[in-house]
Amino acid sequence: MKLLVGLWRRTAVKAGAVSLCLLSACAGQAFQIQEKPIVFDEERQQLSLEYMEARYNMKQDAPYIQPKMIVLHWTAIPTLERSFAAMNPTLLPGARTEIGAASNLNVSAQFLVDRDGTVYRQLPDTAFARHVIGLNHCAIGVENVGGGKEGMTKAQLKANEDLVRYLKSKYDIEYLIGHYEYQDFEGHPLWKEVDAGYRTKKVDPGEDFMQKIRERVKDLGLKGSPKS
Repeated sequence: MKLLVGLWRRTAVKAGAVSLCLLSACAGQAFQIQEKPIVFDEERQQLSLEYMEARYNMKQDAPYIQPKMIVLHWTAIPTLERSFAAMNPTLLPGARTEIGAASNLNVSAQFLVDRDGTVYRQLPDTAFARHVIGLNHCAIGVENVGGGKEGMTKAQLKANEDLVRYLKSKYDIEYLIGHYEYQDFEGHPLWKEVDAGYRTKKVDPGEDFMQKIRERVKDLGLKGSPKS
C-alpha cells in the first residue's frame, strides 16, 4: 500500500503548478490535464479494497480498475475549490446518511472539470473512485463543477468531449453514460452491487448535456444505456 501511495505522490503535481499536454484524438490540438490530487493515502486505498469486496464480491490486492465506461456527473457545487474540498477527505461526511450505511469511504472521481473548461486529474486514471453505485469497479468518473438549474458551460462541453476522446484512446472504453442512467445497468454483466436496496436517484449531468456529448463523439462508437 505504501508503495502505491508513494508512486502517486511522486507522479502527482501540486494543484496548478504544471499541466500535462496531451494530443487530442479528434482535432490534433493540445489538450491539457492539470494535476490536482485528492488524498489517496493508505486508509483510502484500504477502504476502497473493502468496498470492492463487500459491495461487489471482488477481492483484489490493489484498488485499481479495468475501465470499460466513462460516467459524467455534475457536482451541484458552484465552485472548483468547494467541489474539490467535498471529495478530498478520505472519509465520507456524516451528513451523507443516504450512502453512509454502505461505506464510510468518501465519494470522489478521477477527473474534475471547472466551469472554464479546465480539466483536473484528482486520482490516477484507473484508481478506484466511489462515484456510481454498482459500476465503480469499471467506471472512470468525470465530475463537472456546478450543474443543477444553471446547467453546464460550453467550455465544459468541449472539455468533456476532449477528455472522453483522450480516455478512449488509452483504454478499452465501451460505454459513455450520464450518472442518471446508472440503474439501467441492473442485470447487465458489468453490474456488481450486491444490495438490491442500495440505490439513489440521480439526474446529473442532465439529458441535454448527454445528448450534446454523444453527438460530438458519435464517431467513437461508444454505447450508452442498455435501455436506450
